[in-house]
Parts: sequence; structure tokens; C-alpha cells
Amino acid sequence: MRQEIVQAAGLIRKGEVEKALPLLQGTVFSFSMKVCGHREDAEDTTQDVLLKSIRHLANIVEPRALAVWLYKVTRNRCWMSRRRSKFAPQHTLSLDELMPDSEELASLTGQESDNLEDKVISKLEAKRIHQAVLRIPPQYRLILVLHDMEDLDTAEVAQITGLREGTVRVRLHRARLFVRRELASQTSPKTKKRKRNIKPVECKRLFAGLSEYIDRRVDDLACERLEKHLADCPPCVAFVNDLTRAVKRCRSLDVSCDSRTSASLQRLLAQEFARLTESQST
Repeated sequence: MRQEIVQAAGLIRKGEVEKALPLLQGTVFSFSMKVCGHREDAEDTTQDVLLKSIRHLANIVEPRALAVWLYKVTRNRCWMSRRRSKFAPQHTLSLDELMPDSEELASLTGQESDNLEDKVISKLEAKRIHQAVLRIPPQYRLILVLHDMEDLDTAEVAQITGLREGTVRVRLHRARLFVRRELASQTSPKTKKRKRNIKPVECKRLFAGLSEYIDRRVDDLACERLEKHLADCPPCVAFVNDLTRAVKRCRSLDVSCDSRTSASLQRLLAQEFARLTESQST
């Protein structure tokens, strides 16, 4: 969970709702940009959500409850304003089409891993990551953004989306595989155009549960089986590392509102808060 939400909940508990608004402003804008992709829509969503939220925030003092409520409201507003028709057909991602073939696996072997733990990504790199995320079909993108980019756990994502936790995990894995492929294609454009070769059954089984392994959600027996396979399969090790890098790159991305727009919105929120406070005291 974003620290801004935790801090905002603390301020709300103290009765300092007005001070919490700027913290929530950044969260709503960043989430809207990752999900919808249009700055104008994100600005409108942020303004609308926070103006309507002011009168309700005093009743939501627990960080988890605040996060679930805020993301639900923002998601609904963002879906309403997105430029693509909400009636457009949704593309279902096939796990098989997202798996690498043997040639791509071979090309990954020997690549140097990136250490993004303390690395600040450049504007160009951030743009590439954002574009890759926006190419994920919306119903999968929402899960990736909430889980990997907004740092919510599976149960919280399930609450926000109304999905079962198992469905959240399936969509998260396919979204991760999709974004990994998109990021890989930026450096190897020919990857998608190659004739796909059949992958060994054991490798396919590994790929199907890879997000559970990366997130340490597998039991000891399954973990032992996976690690035994990895010990004997360097191409699969390379793929695990590549997928892990893709997840880290997504987690490293944050999209902030420009200072002028941010200041303007803060003034508007302060005025609305003052108006509501005055009306309640009379």
C-alpha cells in the first residue's frame, strides 16, 4: 500500500482531513494515468473524485478501508471517462500465446540482469514502461496496476475489483507475461514475428505458475519441484529473471501531476473544504 494512503489515514484520524487531501491527490492522479493513460482524463478524474470525497473522508480512518474505497471510486470514474468505448470487446489473454518459445528462451540466456532496487529510471524508460502497461487489455491492466504498481495485496485487489482472489492471481500473471513481452519487444522487435516452437511440457508447467513462485505463494513441495527444474534448465532461469525484471520495472514507475496543475487543484480542494466546514457550522 502506498505510504501516502497510510499517512492520509493518520491525518484523518486526527481530524486533519484538509492536510490529507494533497497526499490522496497524488495517489488518485498516478493511478488514473496508469489505468487510463490520458493526462486530461486523469486530471478530471482526480478533481472529481476528491471534490466528492471530502464529505466522506472523515468516516474512513483505517488505511486498508481508505485504500479500497478510494481505488474503487477512482476506478469507476476513470472507466466512465476513458476515451475508448466501454462497450468495445475485451480481449482475453491466452496463457499459451504469452509463453516464450524455445528460440526466445535461448536468446534470453546469458543476458545481464538489471538491478532496479536503487535505480531511478529515466524519463524515456518511464515512458516505455507506461506505454507497455497501457497496451495490456484493460481488465488485466487494472489488476497489474493495483497489485504491482499501487502495492496492494491480492485480497485488497479482490475487494476493489469484486473478483475472486484466484481470478486476481490468474489475471495478474497474464498481465505480467504480457508486459514482459512488450518490454522485450522494445529491444528485440523480431521476437513476436518468429515462428513459435513447441516448448517442453515441464517448462510450460513452470511458466503457468511463475507469478506464484515469484511472489513466494507456493508451498514447500511445489517450490522444491520448481527449483529442481530451474537447476537443470538455464533458459527457464533466464525467463524467470526476465519476468522478475519486468515486474520491478513496473513497480518503479510513478506518474506525477505537474506542479501547476497540482497547485491549482490543491487550491480548489481547500476552497471546497472551507465551504463545507462553514456550511456545517451554521
